[in-house]
Amino acid sequence: MPEGPALAPSPVAAAGVQPAIAVQGLAKRVADAAGELTILHEVDFTVQKAETLAIVGASGSGKSTLLGLLAGLDTPSAGKVILDGVDIYALDEDGRAALRKEKLGFVFQSFQLLAHLTAVENVMLPLELAGVAGARERAEAMLSRVGLSSRLKHYPKYLSGGEQQRVALARAFVTEPPLLFADEPTGSLDAATGEAVIQLMFELNRQHGSTLVLVTHDQSMAARCRRTITIAAGRLV
Repeated sequence: MPEGPALAPSPVAAAGVQPAIAVQGLAKRVADAAGELTILHEVDFTVQKAETLAIVGASGSGKSTLLGLLAGLDTPSAGKVILDGVDIYALDEDGRAALRKEKLGFVFQSFQLLAHLTAVENVMLPLELAGVAGARERAEAMLSRVGLSSRLKHYPKYLSGGEQQRVALARAFVTEPPLLFADEPTGSLDAATGEAVIQLMFELNRQHGSTLVLVTHDQSMAARCRRTITIAAGRLV
């Protein structure tokens, strides 16, 4: 069952073990017609290594913004994100990109597939960037695990939305990253495929000790995580 909303703000766990993620005073503000809009207020929490955490909340609550900041895909107005002991916003953009390549898999709502690459080439890409041997074989095996062994040579425009999402999931999983972030990972999938994807995410968590953080509207998926935090109007509740 998910734990309550009380979350330790300290970046160090009670037992002295360095957490996978420490968030300290994280805030995001943007200019708008009225002057300034606060999307995310000062947020503090930690996520331990190999933990599973669901971030839930209504549309527009700030949960996807929070996930993007955790991954270093945006810059905060204030605060810190420490991934595996590294203050990611003390790094420049190239440094954050290098850290993501080494430690992070991210599943986007909008897939973010490269249109000029086939399904298998999209999944091979992070392996090739990391200099991993046998990239094609590993990519094909991962696509098979998400039910796309017959679509390896198809370009994204010839894949359905659900198929594109599965390619995106395979790409995020294929490097077996220590940190796995997912933004509504089953939002465009049918029930059977969505269940297979959920099983795969939690299997990676169990087998490889990957820390899993996901944004979801699916309460049943959230309930499978060790903890759930709720965001409302940019605040933890």
